[in-house]
Amino acid sequence: MKQFHWMLFFVAPLSAHMVSMSTGDLKVDGAHATYELRMPMYEVAHVREPEHTLLDRVRFQSGGVWAKVSGQACRQEQDTYVCTAEYRFPAPIETLLAECTLASVTVPNHVHLLRAYRGDKSDQAVFDLSYTQAEIRFRPPTAFETATREISGGFMRAAGGLAPLLFLVSLVLAARSRRELVALTASFLAAEALACVIAPRLALTWSPRFIEAAAALTIAYLAFEIILLSQSGMRWLVVAVLGLFHGTYFAAFLTESGYRVATFLTGVVWCELLLIALFAFLLERLVRLSFLRRAVPVAASLLLAVGVAWFFLRLRA
Repeated sequence: MKQFHWMLFFVAPLSAHMVSMSTGDLKVDGAHATYELRMPMYEVAHVREPEHTLLDRVRFQSGGVWAKVSGQACRQEQDTYVCTAEYRFPAPIETLLAECTLASVTVPNHVHLLRAYRGDKSDQAVFDLSYTQAEIRFRPPTAFETATREISGGFMRAAGGLAPLLFLVSLVLAARSRRELVALTASFLAAEALACVIAPRLALTWSPRFIEAAAALTIAYLAFEIILLSQSGMRWLVVAVLGLFHGTYFAAFLTESGYRVATFLTGVVWCELLLIALFAFLLERLVRLSFLRRAVPVAASLLLAVGVAWFFLRLRA
């Protein structure tokens, strides 16, 4: 019974979606603004009274005064939940302070992409659990500002998902030497980059459920290799194939955000390299302890169970 409780502890976080994203369009006209929020229906299922809760989590301020809502409505359009709202400001809008806390009422890794328009000028911002406010200035960003935003966006996306983190742990466990860890890391990063480049050019549209189920299977399969195929060769090739599936998650974000592949992937790669180095350092210290000699197979067994449970959980969702 105690083992069952431990399994529930590790499986419970899987109720959060790997791909959790919503978009919003704000159109400004003088002292008036119209906002449209679009969120997948599978995210709305977690929200109580979404027709009020969602719009309450998005606010706009101009001239130090929060906008007044003059009307709002929500509806379902096939697999998307759409909410619209009208805002009134005391004076014509020059700059805006946008606040978004949707991650607090959906899932912790939820990302909201806001696009704002005023005449022929536009700006955008990305919000998550740790980044809830942004200034909208309606001017073309400098090259440095654009690069910084896109690199930080890639870094945060790589660090903010449970599936990517678990797979990086699996990758470190799968490496039987430092040399092999370098080879696995290189093949994984190359596959992710390849997926980000080719996925937007394909006619296929990957659903969030498919991406999550595939990511869960990659974790389970690599754990299976560690446990039962400990002497297998060409493991770098296996990791490369599995990395293609993880790259589809970042490709989906790139498609929605319009970020450039090179700068976005720079942030992703730096984050994943830091995490791999951290996990490898911790594993090396753990296996030196006599009572943790079997840390690798035990951790791999747990990852196998989590991956399989996550896969079936998403199939039933």
